[in-house]
Amino acid sequence: MAKKTPAINSSSTADIAFLLLCYFLMTTTMGSQTGLQRRLPPMPDKNQKVEDQKVNRRNIIVVKINSADRILAGSDPIDISQLKEKIKIFLSNPTDDPTLPEKVATDIEGFGTAQVSKGVISLQNDRGTSYQAYIAVQNELVAAINELRDEFAGRAYGKPFERLSDAQKDIVKKAIPQNISEAEPKDVAKK
Repeated sequence: MAKKTPAINSSSTADIAFLLLCYFLMTTTMGSQTGLQRRLPPMPDKNQKVEDQKVNRRNIIVVKINSADRILAGSDPIDISQLKEKIKIFLSNPTDDPTLPEKVATDIEGFGTAQVSKGVISLQNDRGTSYQAYIAVQNELVAAINELRDEFAGRAYGKPFERLSDAQKDIVKKAIPQNISEAEPKDVAKK
């Protein structure tokens, strides 16, 4: 007569697998993806009348990215490596060029009077624009503004923007505002 071999009790195997799964889900960190840091303007009051804001054409530079990822800044085709410098010159208007944005003497609380540019960057892209080109242009625009803020902070406080106190950073942000307007992507190929 043959001996029966006892069966392995596998009822707790599923429990152990479930506990291991829970352990790894709770202890593993997923790479968090960060997006573009933009602060939206505050919601307007419901009782506020909507007024069309007239913006002088000289105060706007239109940056376009087409479906072939080519960049047009103003009326000039431009390479991504030249975009930051073009935006810095546009916003700062160092020679008081009448075709570049006007500057307004603005009283900034805690600082005094500063010449603030009325320049606005209007970013427009095609639906076929690659994400890499869009992000590269965004990075160049923000880098130009950050360099202008660093230069202002160096002149006003003798140190870079990142080493300023929160109150000083607010002053620099008021003196060098980040005015980037993004239009809804358009499908140029279908026109």
